[in-house]
Parts: sequence; C-alpha cells; structure tokens
Amino acid sequence: MAVTLTESAAQHVATMITKRGHGLGLRVGTKKSGCSGFVYDVDYADSLGQDDQVFESHGVKVVVDPESLDRIDGMEIDFVRSNLLNQGFEFRNPKAKDHCGCGESFSA
Repeated sequence: MAVTLTESAAQHVATMITKRGHGLGLRVGTKKSGCSGFVYDVDYADSLGQDDQVFESHGVKVVVDPESLDRIDGMEIDFVRSNLLNQGFEFRNPKAKDHCGCGESFSA
C-alpha cells in the first residue's frame, strides 16, 4: 500500500513547506463531493492522527487517513505546469473507476 509523489510534486511540496516555515508533509485524502462521488482533499500535514498512514517519496512525507487510503491506494501525485498560470497537482489513481466531465471528482 502506498501513495507516492513524483519528483516534481515532491520538490513543489518541499518548497511550499519551506516557504510556510513548518509542516510534516502533504496530507492527502478524499471527501464526498462532486457529481461522481469523491474529490481529493489536499493540505499540509501539521500533525499525525493515530491511524494515519505515512509514506515517503523523494524525501517528502505523504500522510493519508485510513478511510481515504481505501480509495487512493496506489495513487501517484504529480505537479504539472502547462504555462505560468496553469499549474497544479495531477492525480493518477488506479482505483478511480470513473471521473466526472469536469475532471474534479471520481468514483471508486
């Protein structure tokens, strides 16, 4: 079981944590929303919950709650830039069975 970051995503997260001045890593989860059922919930990880799973990619920790892990196990997160204005995380989730038309939500 794992959720991983590409080198690009890990560098971006490390830079943002350094600018922020604190943080353990990246917290990734899911929540019910959108037309397909779930959306990705991404934030800084400032603390660990008792049941959180911690993975490490390129020196950056990825923290996932156990309920979300069932829906995102095996996922790779990339950070992509298509131009100066369009940049963000791209989620490659093998457990996603379908995506909505706008690409914001998925079903698992």
